[in-house]
Amino acid sequence: MKYEYKTIIYKEGLISSVLLGDSKVNPERMTDMLNEFGRQGWRVVTMERESRRSLLIFNREAFLIVLERQIG
Repeated sequence: MKYEYKTIIYKEGLISSVLLGDSKVNPERMTDMLNEFGRQGWRVVTMERESRRSLLIFNREAFLIVLERQIG
C-alpha cells in the first residue's frame, strides 16, 4: 500500500485574537474541517496543540495536524 500525507496548521483568525486577547480554536469549525477531509479519504495520523504568538502580544491556539490517505 502507498500513502500520501498532508500537513495542516489549523488556527482561528487574527481578528478574534486582537479583540479577545487570547483566541481558542472553535471546535465546531475544526470538526467540520476534519469531516470534510474525511469525506475525501483523509484520516488524522497525529495532532499537536500549540500556542502561537501574534503581534508580540496576543496568543492564538493552533493545531498541527498530519493527515494520510491511501493512494493507488
